[in-house]
Amino acid sequence: MANAHAKNHDYHILPLSPWPFVGSVSAFIMAVGAVMWMKKMTLGGMAVGSYLTIAGLIGVLYTMYGWWADVVNEAESGDHTRVVQMHHRYGMILFIASEVMFFVAWFWAYFDAAIFAGETIQYTRTELTGGQWPPKGIAVFNPWELPLFNTLILLTSGTTVTWAHHALLNGDREAVKKALWLTILLGALFSLVQVYEYSHAAFKFSGHIYGATFFMATGFHGFHVFVGTIFLAVCLARVYKGHFTPKQHLGFEFAAWYWHFVDVVWLFLFAAIYVWGSNFGFAPNMLGH
Repeated sequence: MANAHAKNHDYHILPLSPWPFVGSVSAFIMAVGAVMWMKKMTLGGMAVGSYLTIAGLIGVLYTMYGWWADVVNEAESGDHTRVVQMHHRYGMILFIASEVMFFVAWFWAYFDAAIFAGETIQYTRTELTGGQWPPKGIAVFNPWELPLFNTLILLTSGTTVTWAHHALLNGDREAVKKALWLTILLGALFSLVQVYEYSHAAFKFSGHIYGATFFMATGFHGFHVFVGTIFLAVCLARVYKGHFTPKQHLGFEFAAWYWHFVDVVWLFLFAAIYVWGSNFGFAPNMLGH
């Protein structure tokens, strides 16, 4: 009888999990709460939007923690066979592809406003830009100062995460720890520099198309850097716990993929928004000049 129930395939049959249900309910509560909060709606005369949003967010974060903890336990217990890992890779590739299209939308918005700054389509775009890009009255960042410094930080972090990956493949766990610590610190430094840059911007998010496209594109990238830094910190904690082997380290591999994706997106942002968007540093109004 025992042999009849023995596992004879490479697939992992998941046990019943509460996380899809808990996550969907939490996301629904958070979304409803956010709408009520932003629209200043009440329930029985009480403004409960902020409370619902926070409660839903806590549920979403708890779901993420619980679900990923289950996945980690599955990996450490040997459930992630070669076939399962292959499908996980397909899933991560599709996720990164969806992220690429997400950023394509922001690049599209930026180039549409920049290239056709003088056109009149449905509204007078010339009034928004002054018929030029950068728009009249906008003091843009000098690309060869803080933006270039942040670019070097992120590129360096790409080399340290690659160092960590090669060290893991060679079984050098101490080098993995050192390289991951460096990568996390560089990611945190990038975020701090971007916060400093934002605090010294001569333009705001609202009121004109330049600020809206600039902050949406670079801000969402900054959020991805923050998420990637957390991703790498979790990997570092797992290394200290003895997780990952040279032959099986899918969680770390995905973190490295994600971090390199963040690097590549920033290179496009730096080239398009900071360098090309400032006329290669020769814009008439430029911060620091």
